[in-house]
This record gives sequence, C-alpha cells and structure tokens, in this order.
Amino acid sequence: MSQNNIYGGQAVIEGVMFAGKSVHVTAVRRKDNEISFLEVPRSSSKEWVRKLKKVPLLRGLVAIIESTANGARHLNFSAEVFAEEEGEEVKQEEPSLFGKISMLLGVAVVGVISFIFGKLIFTLVPAFVEHTLFNNHFENQILHNLIEGLIKIVFLVGYIYIISLTPLIKRLFQYHGAEHKVISAYEAGVPLTVSNVQKFSTLHYRCGSSFIVLTVLIGVIIYSFVPYDNLWDRMWQRIALLPVVIGVSYEALRFTNVLRDTPVLKYLGYPGLWLQMLTTKQPTDEQVEVSIASFNRMRELDSEITKPHVI
Repeated sequence: MSQNNIYGGQAVIEGVMFAGKSVHVTAVRRKDNEISFLEVPRSSSKEWVRKLKKVPLLRGLVAIIESTANGARHLNFSAEVFAEEEGEEVKQEEPSLFGKISMLLGVAVVGVISFIFGKLIFTLVPAFVEHTLFNNHFENQILHNLIEGLIKIVFLVGYIYIISLTPLIKRLFQYHGAEHKVISAYEAGVPLTVSNVQKFSTLHYRCGSSFIVLTVLIGVIIYSFVPYDNLWDRMWQRIALLPVVIGVSYEALRFTNVLRDTPVLKYLGYPGLWLQMLTTKQPTDEQVEVSIASFNRMRELDSEITKPHVI
C-alpha cells in the first residue's frame, strides 16, 4: 500500500538529512560506525511567508530559499563531524546565545548566497559565451537562446562530472542515491530494511537535479519572448527574469511529479532523471542504513508532535 505523505531530503557529507513537518533530522556515519544525529525543530514561518507558499510561481522561490537556508545548517553539521573525524580542531565550548544566533544566520545567509551566486554564474556565463561565439553568425534570437541553453547543459554536465571524480563528492552522490531509495521505498509502502530499500532506483522525480534541468529548458522558452538589443540588455534580462524562471520551473516540477505514472506524459520528467544519473550513485548497504536511520528518526519525532506531513 502506497503512502500519501510526501517527504524530501538532502545528502550531506557522510550522511542524509530528511525534512518532516515538525523537524529536520540529519544522520551522519562516524568512522567508529556510530551514527550521530542533528535534530532541528522546524521553525514556524511568519504568516506572510505561509501565504506566499500558497501562491503559484511565488511559492517556488520561497521554497528554494527556505530549503537552501535549512540545508546549509545540516551540511555545516556534517562538515564539522567530518572535520572532527579528520583530526581538525573543533571548538568544544558552548557558544553564547548571541553566538548561536550569529552562527545560524551566517550559515543561512551563506547557503542562500551560494545558491544565488551559482545560479547567476550558470545563467550569465553561457549567455556571454554564446554571444561571443555566435553573435555575428545569425540574427534569430530564438536560435541564440537554444544555443545558450545547450551551452548551459554542457557546462552543467561537465561541472558535475568533474566534481564527481573526487572521492568526497562521489560518496556524497552515493548518499544522494540512498536518500532517493528510502523515499521511494516509503512511498511504495514496503518495510524500510536495507535489503528492501536497495531494490529501488537511485532516481526520483522530485529531485533537485530535475529542477536544475527544468530551469534550463524553461529559461530557453521564457527568454524567447523577451527581445534584446545587445549583450548588456541580454544579461540584465536574464537576471530580472531569474525569479520567473525559478517559479515556473518549480510548478513544472510539481506537474511532472503528478504525471510520473501517466503514459506518454511521464516522459516530461525524463531530462531530470537523466541528470540524476550523474548526481546519484549506487549506495552501499552501510550508507542505506544511515539514510534509513535518519528517515525513521524524523518520522519518530514527527509522530511525537503531530501527524505525519501531508501535502
């Protein structure tokens, strides 16, 4: 029997984070095989934020910023555990209240800024490269936009492939696969054992990798409706339209997830699944065990406070 609750997660260094309705839980495997947990209560959004989350197009931008800020804290926790395991100095004293607030704000800001900076780089650099190489060859702006989209895909795939060759990122991608397997097993309604979870695919329709591909494809379409006169117009338009591209892409991701079991229409989500072939790797049993531990702990804490998250 399939489950109705929808959960999301994120791979971190040597572990996995899962987000429930009332708590975010990260489980990290230490070198002594013990599993450490970070349990962060999900803060209540302000009323105006909750209203924005219900508005199509705007809710995508809010969700991305919020998840990036939350994910940054859990990634920071896993990095600290990893540094401690590697013998690097870690401060043991309990920080003051001001210190805790400053740390949380700093991690959130860094996470959001990193996302925005990365999105700008992968938006502006391909536009500049395409303009430099092909501006004098033809005047059809739609064709220019298509070539720009192809350059983005090449840059994106090349970047992911290169970083995936490093041992740390390869293991991160394995945990990414473990996260997807656990969610798929839960949604299929099977008991979350290592042997059961390993039977499922490392690919999942709701993955952020699918969202990244959609921003490229939908960006080509949206940019084609806005003419420009020169390179600087083109650059500023890309920046101004970035929230629109993110908002529409988020809605498209939700749409493709709904249609994933519909014949023919399910292929709308395939470009994202293809990219996940790079961003996920087959996990080991030990990595799946960590993912299951994180998911079960999140569900346990959620059930102690309220009913499981239903969307």
